[in-house]
Amino acid sequence: MQTDWIPLTNEDHIDQIISDSHQRPQIIFKHSTRCSISSRAYQRLDSIGPKVNDKADIYYLDVIASRPVSNSVAARFKIPHESPQVLIVSNGKVSWHESHYGIQSDAIMEALKVTQ
Repeated sequence: MQTDWIPLTNEDHIDQIISDSHQRPQIIFKHSTRCSISSRAYQRLDSIGPKVNDKADIYYLDVIASRPVSNSVAARFKIPHESPQVLIVSNGKVSWHESHYGIQSDAIMEALKVTQ
């Protein structure tokens, strides 16, 4: 089983994420395809995907291909852009976020309150 990644390629998706976050957490992963740190963070998040697929929706945002969407995420949630970056949206607001080496599987699982 793999992570059920949902591409985040359109600014309209942000409204859907906010709406859906009232039902279950929404995870946004901002990924740079040109960064080795981002590649490692992607692998960490991908490895826990099977544990959280039924608990949260997991969005993949390619910050290079979709820079305007990335900027909109930063503006809407008032979280400065970083890459790689993970945001967990619950009840319409960012409940947890981390970037670079702080993106750790255990921390994400704890933030989601999912036992490993």
